[in-house]
Amino acid sequence: MAESARPAAPSSAVHIIYTELPQDEEPEAYHMRLLSNVVGSEEMAKEALLYSYKNAASGFSATLTPEQVTEMSKQPGVLQVVRSRTLQLHSGPGRLH
Repeated sequence: MAESARPAAPSSAVHIIYTELPQDEEPEAYHMRLLSNVVGSEEMAKEALLYSYKNAASGFSATLTPEQVTEMSKQPGVLQVVRSRTLQLHSGPGRLH
């Protein structure tokens, strides 16, 4: 049986955290600092961080528990925290070839 690369807390889920643009800090460092404040350490933040967004939006995706979502929402510079969803495209009988 293959082991998971990222150990997840029992009720954790992937969330997208939208942030203000960092002024005097690289986006990745800013995201890591915010996440470290919530999860307790830089090491745990590195495990939780999935991706840093820098072009179309400012923010990052991370695996968070419900308690961490609440705490993240209170952090200065955090605009919104939303649970990530994967959507399936419908392919009905009128498929394009």
